[in-house]
Amino acid sequence: MKNSALLLLLFLAGVLAGSRGWLPADLPLVEDLAFYTLLLLLFFVGIGVGGDADTWRVVRQANVKIILVPAAVVVGTLAGAAAFSLLLPTVNVRESLAVGAGFGYYSLSSIVITELHGQQLGVVALLANVLRELMTLWLAPLFVRRLGRLAPIAAGGATAMDTTLPVISRFAGRDYAAVAVFSGVVLTILVPLLITLLLT
Repeated sequence: MKNSALLLLLFLAGVLAGSRGWLPADLPLVEDLAFYTLLLLLFFVGIGVGGDADTWRVVRQANVKIILVPAAVVVGTLAGAAAFSLLLPTVNVRESLAVGAGFGYYSLSSIVITELHGQQLGVVALLANVLRELMTLWLAPLFVRRLGRLAPIAAGGATAMDTTLPVISRFAGRDYAAVAVFSGVVLTILVPLLITLLLT
């Protein structure tokens, strides 16, 4: 929650600074800086995934059925994003799918989308994926009660391996924590791959 709130505050501070003219809109090297920041972020995501021994233990111990969880999240998210694009005439299906392919990983997805498509869609990705994480944190008990113990894992998407894992573990049960970590790892790996595939 604190990380999401901090990210939103920084975003709003940037919007305020830009709209008030406190910083020049055409700062030198801004595009290069964003690109190198993206590369650095991808590098650290790789370190986080590769260096977590518990993650690899869960992956090694996973049976075939566990693969269905992230697969279902991908299919459900992209189907929902495609359907939602029909309600927004200014956003085409490909753009909507790219936003959905963030799977809640707002920092990575918004930067990748901004680099590949532009700032406007990057902001949409940021807000949509922050909302996905916040809704999972707030509504996890309701999801479990109404939709079953896999529901908060699906809702959390890529965040099921980290920020939403505590609420998933608490309300779905500790035995579902391994499923959440596995699903989150798979989706985290897929975020940059799917977005790049959709927007290039």
